[in-house]
Amino acid sequence: MFCGLFFISIPLKTASKSPYSEDVLTVTDEQKEKIIRFRSMGRGYADIGKELGISKDTVKSFCRRNSLTSADILVTDDKDRCRECGVKIKQRPKMKKQVFCCKACREKWWTEHPERIRQKAVYEFTCVKCGKAFTAYGNKKRKYCSHECYIADRFGGDGNG
Repeated sequence: MFCGLFFISIPLKTASKSPYSEDVLTVTDEQKEKIIRFRSMGRGYADIGKELGISKDTVKSFCRRNSLTSADILVTDDKDRCRECGVKIKQRPKMKKQVFCCKACREKWWTEHPERIRQKAVYEFTCVKCGKAFTAYGNKKRKYCSHECYIADRFGGDGNG
């Protein structure tokens, strides 16, 4: 009788290397910050994945682990706040929505953001009196670049009455 221990070598099934192996699933700190920022902007998993070069499922699992799903995201309530100073604005019913809390904030904001002005009625002219090129907003029949040129051409004076 043989009472010894013997070992049988059974080959283990080796896992095939998937494109989403452990090294691909690790998300860098920079990618984590970008995922958080993009999700707070309302971007989708696939869009974020393409942007960062990672799988949408990796983005999705990171968002689920960190409560960044669409149901969990708290969008900042900027609807009723002044664009300039952030003060809460009480909206009046049946009135146009207010964007600024006061005239000073409105003027300051538009002064600092001239690129946001959508001027559609800007016309280019040449002054009848002095020949200088100028632009005017909202008046397509303008002839003079200034009041002085108007007075000088119309009344033949220099504008000093």
